[in-house]
Formats: sequence, structure tokens, C-alpha cells
Amino acid sequence: MKPTVKEFYNDKELISEVEMLASKGMDTKNLYVLSHDDDRTERVADNANANEIGMKEVGLDTVVGNVFMKKGDELRTKMQEFGFTQHEAEAYEDKLDDGKILLIVNN
Repeated sequence: MKPTVKEFYNDKELISEVEMLASKGMDTKNLYVLSHDDDRTERVADNANANEIGMKEVGLDTVVGNVFMKKGDELRTKMQEFGFTQHEAEAYEDKLDDGKILLIVNN
């Protein structure tokens, strides 16, 4: 099943959403934060007790390949590894370009 995505401009709103999902029994191991800024992603994921998309989720080959990619290409690749189509990944990456932060709920 393809993950669902929730979009936020405000980091605190994303953190509140994670807390609400956790209070309803959602395992935070299935919640991933993604933004265009690695520091923001890490900070919000830590504060929300959620995850970042890493080697465990996308595999070593993707992580190593991402080292040589532009940021937009890296983000689209991560999303495609989660099961999104190229078109969907491009659309979400455009939203990240606009300053949004995504909460990916991997069911």
C-alpha cells in the first residue's frame, strides 16, 4: 500500500499531527519527515519522535547514489523508493521547493 502524505508549512503543526497520530495508536516507526533542508528535516523528526528517510528505507545503493545528486533529484528518488510514481515525486518535490514539510505515513 502506498504511503499517505500530509503537507505542512509549519513545523509545529507537523509535530502536533505526529503526536495526535501516536495518541491514536499509530506506531511512530511508520512516520517520516521530509523537507528540502536536511537540518530542518532532522530537527523536526527529532522533535516529533518521527523518522527521516535513510538507508534502512531506501537501501545502500540509493544512499550512495544520492551523494552525487542535486537535492531535488535526491528527494524525488527517496519518494520513488517509498512507492510514489515519478510524477507524484516531482509534484511533492515542487511543494518542498515552496517551503512545505511533508509527513509521510507508511501504512
